Amino acid sequence: MGIDTWERLLKEVMPESEGIYTSVEDYPDSELFTMVGALSKIVDVPVPTLVEQFGAYMFGVLNSKYPIFSAQQPDFFSFIKSIDSVIHKEVRKLYDSPSLPTLDCEQIDEHTLTIKYTSPRKLCFLAEGLIRGSAKHYGVDYSLKHDTCMHNNSDHCFITLTI
Repeated sequence: MGIDTWERLLKEVMPESEGIYTSVEDYPDSELFTMVGALSKIVDVPVPTLVEQFGAYMFGVLNSKYPIFSAQQPDFFSFIKSIDSVIHKEVRKLYDSPSLPTLDCEQIDEHTLTIKYTSPRKLCFLAEGLIRGSAKHYGVDYSLKHDTCMHNNSDHCFITLTI
């Protein structure tokens, strides 16, 4: 959204980190959530939409840095099913205590995959964006149903993908 938006956001939020971030540090979740809330107001986009859009963008960035993860998976569903057991496993090797979600996937048939998403951060909308980015990468048209959600007092989200 550009440097001007970033500068305005930093001025409004005045984060403890002063907006200086490195990939080897941990930062308080509260700082992230405060910044997302403020950015939502600045750009007049609802938080869930903003977070989902960032997830789609983030897939592209991560996939360009670490293409091996998608290259190892032959299709969209295989990639989604590998996130918890492959990608998150590698993240845990790099960071002492990453706050990663748990994704329990079950392929119902060749067209349907269900995901039970659990996370104290409740970043299910980010997961939706990452899913969108990966579907685009694999050239897959899909529909997403997200009926059960932690933002509606559930202890998990239940996401169904249909291709």
